[in-house]
Order: sequence, then structure tokens, then C-alpha cells
Amino acid sequence: MSFLGFLKRRQRNDRPGELLSRVPEGQRVYAIGDIHGRDDLFGQLLEKIEADNAARGKAFTTLILLGDLVDRGPDSALVIDRALRLGAPFDKVEMLVGNHEECFLAALTGDLKRVRYFIRIGGDATVRSYWGDDTAYAAASFEDVAEQLPQKVPQSHIDFLNRGEDMVRIGDYVFVHAGVRPGVPLDRQKLSDLRWIREDFIEGEHDYGATIVYGHTISDGVDETHDRIGIDTGAYLTGRLTAVGLENNQRWFLDTADV
Repeated sequence: MSFLGFLKRRQRNDRPGELLSRVPEGQRVYAIGDIHGRDDLFGQLLEKIEADNAARGKAFTTLILLGDLVDRGPDSALVIDRALRLGAPFDKVEMLVGNHEECFLAALTGDLKRVRYFIRIGGDATVRSYWGDDTAYAAASFEDVAEQLPQKVPQSHIDFLNRGEDMVRIGDYVFVHAGVRPGVPLDRQKLSDLRWIREDFIEGEHDYGATIVYGHTISDGVDETHDRIGIDTGAYLTGRLTAVGLENNQRWFLDTADV
């Protein structure tokens, strides 16, 4: 199914009135869906989260970026620069490695085949954001990109991406980029599934022993069921970047739709 096909998925919300999933007492968690190079939306959503966090009072606050910070949108380099500088008012910041970060890091090895694949899946926009000169980039060959891109990406950005996590668990919630493989214990999930899975995860109802919060699969709104919460609302296409907030057994959503 195409990305546009996923964008047309009907929003689901069949959770019961009382949430059973909780985060530990005294903690608050915000998770942001796929940013895909939209630094403008990233900045706007962070402002809304910071205001929301301040209004709710003191708590140990964790911010989780669900991966796919790069590609497709115009400002991947700025997104990563903003992400690696995140700190107060957040007590902890976690970044998950998405399939697009995986391919970006692979392209930075200089392997020509990996560079071609990266550009084909939306990495062209990321390369442009680091190249700094569209005219020069337009004249560059794949061989030029393979040779020069690793020198154009700051080491601090590479180190930041290499520090990314693949799964974060807080209370009854598990945060991953793409999803998890049904029937496989959470501690035995493959990286390929955590970063790439789609239909096998989102189709059907499953018991994972936790509520899974994920991005990767675009929906036209929050895709919420009793066992999972999808918050990739296609920011690079729609201008809507979405976050979920969690505290005790409360759950709420923030986005850039009305900014």
C-alpha cells in the first residue's frame, strides 16, 4: 500500500472510557511522531508541548522522538540540530532510530549502492539540506554524493543518530518507531521489525502486554486502539505533526493543525 493509501486510513478510537495503561507516578511523557525534515513544525509543536507541560505542574518529564527525523521534508539538518540540543524543560530526551535514520547512516559509509537507495526513499531532501548549494548538488553524481556527503554531515549529528534507541518502555507503554511483531516477546523483537514493520503489526488486534506507541505508518489522525497508538500524521505531506502526552492513566494529544 502506498503512503497516500495509508494517509486515507480511517481514524480508529475504540479505547474504553477508563484507561488501564499508566506511566509511573510523578512522571509525564510526551512522544512526537515522524518529523521528516519539517523543522518548522518541529519548533511549533515543541512550543505547544512546553506550554502544556508548564500548565500541568511539576513532574519528571521525558520527551521521546519516535524516529524518521530526516528525509522528504526540506530541513533534515536543522531538525537533527534542534533535536540534539533539546534539554530543559525536559528531564530526559530519547530518540528512536527509524528506518530513514538507518538508511541515512548506511549512506554515510560511502557505499554507492546504499547512497542510491537512500536517495530513492526520500534521502534526496536530506542530502540537499547538508549540501548547501542546490546548483552544485544538481550537478553531482551518485559517486560525488557517496564521497562528499560523509564530510558534509557534522560528526555531532552522526554521533547523535548512532546513540538512538530502538525501544523505550515507561510504565505500561512501549515506544518504537514502526511497531512490533505479533506473537514475539518484546525483549526478542528484531531490529528490522522495530524499524520497518507495517501491515503485520497494524492489522488485527493483539495482546502485547503493553500499549505500543509508534509512528512510521501515516494515518489521517491519531490511529488509536486498545493496544496501540499511531501518531504519524504525515507531517511532510499534511503540515500536521502530532504528539501524545501521558501521565498516570491520562492520555492527550497535541498537534500543529491549528498553528
